[in-house]
Amino acid sequence: MQRGKFITFEGGEGAGKSTQAKRLAERLGRLNIPALVTREPGGTPVGEDVRALILKDRPTDPVTELLLFVAARAEHVTSVIRPALDEGTWVISDRFIDSTRVYQGKRYGLEPEFIRQLERYTVAPDYPDLTLILDLPASAGVERARQRGALSRYDAERLETHERLREGFLEIATEEPERCVLIDGSLPLSSVETAVWQAVSAHLLAEAK
Repeated sequence: MQRGKFITFEGGEGAGKSTQAKRLAERLGRLNIPALVTREPGGTPVGEDVRALILKDRPTDPVTELLLFVAARAEHVTSVIRPALDEGTWVISDRFIDSTRVYQGKRYGLEPEFIRQLERYTVAPDYPDLTLILDLPASAGVERARQRGALSRYDAERLETHERLREGFLEIATEEPERCVLIDGSLPLSSVETAVWQAVSAHLLAEAK
């Protein structure tokens, strides 16, 4: 049995990651490729508990927040992502390691090597095969999040903070072009979906044939 592919969606608040993850899974399904959509933090009972905790109360120490995310990810990889990949299912995750690198790394200034070391213990060797970074101006993303309803504490950050986070994702796209594809998230949903499919087709479907 051929191992499944691991795809992650990244980007700022309101970029459309959840919507595009679901649409991608539907398109894969039409090709009879089994696909599982999951999210971070979350994806498991433990992860969902961590998600609720972090969105409710911000830890005083950024390291505490980082370790909570890492604990949720370890559970996610071990109990959901790795078994699905081993069974030949394609896994599509709404956020993964790059969100940690940006939110806890670039935003709080935690050492990149410290974060990478934690990744090696919790993620390796199951790094994403393809990461789709949906990019749009921070002001547009915040407005989209506002239109969804109540803002999480991440959505409600100052606009300057969202701009720094956007820069962080753009840096990752530049540093790892073999893994990351940058997509204009300000385009209509159907156009973003088309761009996502073109990236998946070029990077993974052609390889899988």
